[in-house]
Amino acid sequence: MRAGSPRLLREINDRAAIEALLRNGPLTRSELEGLIGLSKPATAQLLTRLEDAGTVVRNGLRGGGRGPRAQLWSVNGALAHIAAVDLTPETVDIAIADISGAVLTEHKAPMPVKHGVLEAFVSAVGKACGQAGLSADQLLHVVVGCPGAVNPANGELAYAPHLPGWNGFDVPGRLREQLATSVSVENDVNLVALEEMVAGRATQVNDFVVIWPADLVGAAVVVNGSLLRGASGGAGEIDGLMIPDRAAADTDTDRSGGTFGELLSSTAICRLARAHGLAARNGHGAVRKALAAGPAGREFMVDLAKRIATGVASVVAVLDPELILLSGDIAQAGGTTLNDLVAAELRQLVVPRTPIQLALVTGKPVRSGALHSALAVAREQVFGLPAATTAPFRGPVVAGSPR
Repeated sequence: MRAGSPRLLREINDRAAIEALLRNGPLTRSELEGLIGLSKPATAQLLTRLEDAGTVVRNGLRGGGRGPRAQLWSVNGALAHIAAVDLTPETVDIAIADISGAVLTEHKAPMPVKHGVLEAFVSAVGKACGQAGLSADQLLHVVVGCPGAVNPANGELAYAPHLPGWNGFDVPGRLREQLATSVSVENDVNLVALEEMVAGRATQVNDFVVIWPADLVGAAVVVNGSLLRGASGGAGEIDGLMIPDRAAADTDTDRSGGTFGELLSSTAICRLARAHGLAARNGHGAVRKALAAGPAGREFMVDLAKRIATGVASVVAVLDPELILLSGDIAQAGGTTLNDLVAAELRQLVVPRTPIQLALVTGKPVRSGALHSALAVAREQVFGLPAATTAPFRGPVVAGSPR
């Protein structure tokens, strides 16, 4: 067995220490020593080496107990900055963070429907950067989450009829030119799936699907722990999937079929609610009113669950995943009641008994996924950390040890 060179071993242990600090936040020397398994002198030397290189900084003191307060260490966030963006037809929601993951500022701005979208986007990113004391070209990487999918062959955004101003050109390429930095554009539901793998219900799941049952219906498919994008980037684009309307209420829809997106649009959900005697301004409002109505709203919830389950059945029949996660405003508004009704309807349609659960990450799941994606890129470039570091640290590397 070949022994590693001292330089290589130092680099490996330095990366292990950086990873521990990124995962756990500020740590004392003794806490870091316990996490990475090095001796006290070796950990002290490591911290001195990383401090001299500007990689870590002293970050206050930790008190408590009867002994002296201990020095805290953290990764130097100023080494690099990233932007995470959630782009919808109406708004752009931006977070600027440093490489430690600390969010420095947030900015939300309206977006035009068609004309001037690039200018409005670049202006919003510039304003967010200005709030953080940066310029856009100082960002190491930007990840944009949006409906639709970028075709890897030409960079054009497809499956995005609600974003007409973004069609017909190389979206990542144009944004790189305008922002003068590295930019990735990712499907919004794919980013939700990434966030569920990092901090949600799919941390221990290899094969699962996230379904976003609302306006712009979408799905993210994860197989063997990796996102499945498809040959043209369109895997999971189920908004245009033709399905029958199995709802019992008469809403003047064509029972022979419509698209999944049409049947779950806010307008269609409100029409379904009116057929059940419920008035609402939007889809998630209709779901909340039905839940508040108790038994009087149950038939509406059942009909909505039938529509969702009919589309989900096609996904389950093809992929047979370990888990289906429902995400988005409609799913969260419906809570466990809607989730359980969808599960019951699905059992009548397909053979696999795939569990259905609500996605755990709420609030800003698309932007959160974009943040983790951008941080992974930045940390790989700056620290040499793997883009997907999910396995626990296995201990220090010493001369002659297997790896």
